[in-house]
Amino acid sequence: MLTPPDGFTEDALVSALAAHWQLDAASMNYSAVGFGSHHWDVTDAAGVRWFVTVDELQKKLQWLREPLDAALDRLRHALAAAVELRALGCEFVVAPVVSRSDELVVLAADEFAVAVYPFVGGTSFAWGEFADKAHRQAVLDLVIAVHQAPPAERELACADSYAIPKRDELEAVLDGAHGPAAGGGPYCGPMRRLVGQSAAGIRAAIDRYDALTRQARAMPPRSVLTHGEPHPGNTMLTDDGWRLIDWDTTLVAPPERDLWGLDPGDGSVLASYAAATGVEPVAALLELYRVRWDLTDVALEVGRFLGPHKGTDEDQKAWQLLVELVGQIAA
Repeated sequence: MLTPPDGFTEDALVSALAAHWQLDAASMNYSAVGFGSHHWDVTDAAGVRWFVTVDELQKKLQWLREPLDAALDRLRHALAAAVELRALGCEFVVAPVVSRSDELVVLAADEFAVAVYPFVGGTSFAWGEFADKAHRQAVLDLVIAVHQAPPAERELACADSYAIPKRDELEAVLDGAHGPAAGGGPYCGPMRRLVGQSAAGIRAAIDRYDALTRQARAMPPRSVLTHGEPHPGNTMLTDDGWRLIDWDTTLVAPPERDLWGLDPGDGSVLASYAAATGVEPVAALLELYRVRWDLTDVALEVGRFLGPHKGTDEDQKAWQLLVELVGQIAA
C-alpha cells in the first residue's frame, strides 16, 4: 500500500502498541510495500525494531453487509495457524507476536486490525516472477512443509468457502444496479463503463468459476493447510534461509490453492509436488484458483471505486490493474 489508511493516525497506532504490547514506539516509518495491509517499521525505546501491520477491515469483507467481526475473526484464525505452525518447528514462518492479553491481532479505532511482528532482515522480492529456478524450488519446499501440517493444526484455520470477495458489488455493477451518482470518487464512472463494456466476458468467467466450484465440492476431501499467496513478494531470503511472510490469507483448502501460481507452465513444479507428497494436482482445481485470483482482483477494485476515493497514486495503480485484468478476462 502506497499511503497510510484514511481514518487511522499514527497516534492511534502508538496508543495501540503501548496498550496491547507494552511497546513504547520511539520512531516509526510507513513502509509503502505490498497491496493488502498497511505496514510500519517501528523502533521501540530499547532500540528493537518491529514490523507492524494494519488492516482495513472494511476491505476484508466478503460481501458488502458482512459484519466487521467476521473479517476480524478470519484474520485471527489465519494468524493463529501461522503461530502454531512455527511452534511445530517451521522456522520459515514469520508469525505475529502475542499481545498482553494473548491476542495476535487487536482492533483499533473501531475498524482497523493491528498486528506486531519481529523485524526480519534480508532480501525481499517483488510480486511477479521468481528470481530463478532455485527460488521457485525453495518456495515449493516451504509450501510442501505447510501442506504436511498435522490435522490438529488445520483445525485452527478457517475452511475455504470458495467465495469471491466483493462479488455482490461486482454483480451489482454488471446488473447496472449502481446509478450514475453512485460512488464517491473520480474512477467510479470510468469503472462502471469499463465493466459494462466487458460484461459478457466477466460473466462468462464467473459462470466458469461457479462450474469449477461445483466440481470441487463434489470431489472427495483432500484439503490441507494453505498459505494462499506464496508468490515471490511474500518471500524473503535471510542469513538463516528462506522465510514466508503475510499469513493473513491462510485457509484450509485443496493444495492447488498454493500450487496454481508456482508452476512455470511446464508442469515441473506440479510433478515435483506429486513426487514429494503422493498427491497429484487436479487440473480443474488449478484452473479454479487461477480464475478466482483474477475475479477477486477485479471485484476488489470495483468495490474500491464504488466507495469514497480521491484519485491518489494508489487509486491510479488500482485503476491500471483493473483495466489490465478486465482486458485479460474479456480476451
